[in-house]
Amino acid sequence: MLRKRVALPLTLAAGLLGSLALVAPAEASHSWGDYHWARAGAFTLQTGDNVTDVWQAQFDAALTDWSTPPGGATPVLTLDAAAGLGGKRCSASTGTIQVCNGKYGRNGWLGLASIYITGGVHITKGTAKMNDTYFSTATYNTPDEKQHVMCQEVGHTFGLGHTSEDGTSQNTCMDYSQSPTSTQPNAHDFQQLASIYNHGDTSTTVAASSGSSGQSVGNERSTWGQEIERGAHGEFSVFMRDFGNGEKVLTHVTWANESDSFGPSHRPE
Repeated sequence: MLRKRVALPLTLAAGLLGSLALVAPAEASHSWGDYHWARAGAFTLQTGDNVTDVWQAQFDAALTDWSTPPGGATPVLTLDAAAGLGGKRCSASTGTIQVCNGKYGRNGWLGLASIYITGGVHITKGTAKMNDTYFSTATYNTPDEKQHVMCQEVGHTFGLGHTSEDGTSQNTCMDYSQSPTSTQPNAHDFQQLASIYNHGDTSTTVAASSGSSGQSVGNERSTWGQEIERGAHGEFSVFMRDFGNGEKVLTHVTWANESDSFGPSHRPE
């Protein structure tokens, strides 16, 4: 199904693009394909709080950071904390993002972000998961590393990709750096969101349901489908599972460097 475009009310998208252009240099696009939530204009995403106390500060900070563009610009999207519907396994719930943490095991991944797609490009639900099996180790159990991964996995659920994948810091959580300055979105991330959402749709996928719905993927690699992309150094992978009838799910995997914690790595090489 082709995306239908309609004019946004007033000049929201144009104004946001213009104001953000004043505070950030031009950089390459880092959208995740053409994936986006369907909606008519600016919108709020219900963000399910399934995290434990050890992640609450990072969850709260990520919601505030992603809802607050620099310079007082009007946000394209805001995040509203809601009661978690994902449970221990972080099941996806239509019209929402579910954010979770848990000891998911020595399966190789540090963070997972999944987006469920209908009609080719429209996100209908998303999940962001943090694996405490690795975050309980000295390598990853730091405030900066936890905030970086939380911020990035949540950012993927909007349709954002990476600003860089070579380990250099772009001063954003959407890079692949371990720099202390890579824990929040930067102005370019908000420019990219304005670009992704600079049109209106004639339907909406932003409508919270009362619980998990439809087919879903789990925390195990066997449920994610086919690997369709891999980082140059095996630091991340993207998997796609096609459910048919225009429904699919894409899962972005941030791999842990297990050699720092448990021995040989599960990372694909």
